[in-house]
Amino acid sequence: MHAAGDQDTDGGTRKTARGQSVGQLEEGELWQQNDQFAAGRGKGQPPGVRREDPPAGVSAQKVPQRATWTNQMDFIMSCVGFAVGLGNVWRFPYLCYKNGGGVFLIPYILVALTGGIPIFFLEISLGQFMKAGGINVWNIAPLFKGLGYASMVIVFFCNTYYIMVLTWGAYYLCHSFAATLPWGTCNNTWNSPACSERVGPSNCDNGTAANCHLPAGMQSPIVEFWERKVLGLSSGLEEVGDISWQLTLCLMATWIVVYFCVWKGVKTTGKVVYFTATFPYIILIILLVRGVTLPGALQGIIYYLQPDWSKLGEAQVWIDAGTQIFFSYAIGLGALTALGSYNQFNNDCYKDAFILALVNSGTSFFAGFVVFSILGFMAQERGVDISEVAESGPGLAFIAYPKAVTLMPFPQVWAALFFIMLLLLGLGSQFVGVEGFVTGILDLMPSKYYFRYQREVTVAICIGLSFIIDLTMVTQGRTVSWTTSRAWWDISPSP
Repeated sequence: MHAAGDQDTDGGTRKTARGQSVGQLEEGELWQQNDQFAAGRGKGQPPGVRREDPPAGVSAQKVPQRATWTNQMDFIMSCVGFAVGLGNVWRFPYLCYKNGGGVFLIPYILVALTGGIPIFFLEISLGQFMKAGGINVWNIAPLFKGLGYASMVIVFFCNTYYIMVLTWGAYYLCHSFAATLPWGTCNNTWNSPACSERVGPSNCDNGTAANCHLPAGMQSPIVEFWERKVLGLSSGLEEVGDISWQLTLCLMATWIVVYFCVWKGVKTTGKVVYFTATFPYIILIILLVRGVTLPGALQGIIYYLQPDWSKLGEAQVWIDAGTQIFFSYAIGLGALTALGSYNQFNNDCYKDAFILALVNSGTSFFAGFVVFSILGFMAQERGVDISEVAESGPGLAFIAYPKAVTLMPFPQVWAALFFIMLLLLGLGSQFVGVEGFVTGILDLMPSKYYFRYQREVTVAICIGLSFIIDLTMVTQGRTVSWTTSRAWWDISPSP
């Protein structure tokens, strides 16, 4: 009877002699279970970061010493920086106009509600509960731990190729400050005799805009700048050629920026993303204000949203909606699990999932107005139909938009703003991608092998290995890199 009375007292809402409530005891038990699930973690965290205090009644030695976000907004901004990326700007608008304009929003929203948001919430909550990254989180069901290793492999190669897009963006940004934009003329050393600077009404068959084209056998200067100067394509993969030292410097500078933004973990990443996740919205607003004041902008926006109800019956429209949601929300990669693992144990991640989904999809929709207002202007200036200039993926970022800015007053300003936005969107995704991979690796390291600068060294090794692999993508034999990129973005967006 006495033992039962003690149990009732401890299990009620009254406090015990040590001041422990039932909620504290239950939480302590959960922490002890998590400690068993995630053995070997804990000590490999950066010093100087505020850590969660052990719940009352639980031994400090058994509590996993894992860094947490300084405040919840750090987590929100990191998720926004990772999930809102290049695919929102250069993929969603193209899919929207291609798949029936405003009608595309119906399958897009349905897939988001039935698949995207629930899985997004599942990844964050699982990481938050298990206090582990993409690999150790599967200790909750060890049979499926291979999924964790597979996701880490995917994240590593995504980090390796995604950085090349940022490298190209940095290269274009450097050239944006030239007195004359190098992709606007045919008077450069890399241009061929087949270079032609402008397509206008004189090149239109039957005087109709839909039949305008370059003269036979000619290429525009922006295409030649992209293929002959930036990529320097060789005849094939077997012809490696020389390493482009300009691109190598851009690649090195980009990786250095990434390193110093993630080397201390959430201590630095949680602060950097405040800039990388918010400043692109300022630039998007500036570009939208400029875009809607250009002639032809209204036609471009109408083309973007004009509904075609017949598209709802096509399976490809629903497939495109699904791929856009899954890739744009960055689910299935393990990085969201890593971000969630730094949350407080009782954080309301259910609310966070809906907020982040709304921000992600809203950004995609908003970016469409920016893109198509400028494409509408470009189509009118060139005297062609909008379908002739509407592109997605790298074609939009490195061909269509650079061509559009050459038709505007003060083109250097608009080119610089666009590529700064491109870099910041990409860096936000790159930071968290590297963070997710490094978190998974550190979780695997036993505590007994911990050393003082474990995290900094691990990040350096991961980035150094990726840099060595990336050197193959700055040679003249990188035709395979460009071909693979085009094929990838033709079938799926990038986070």
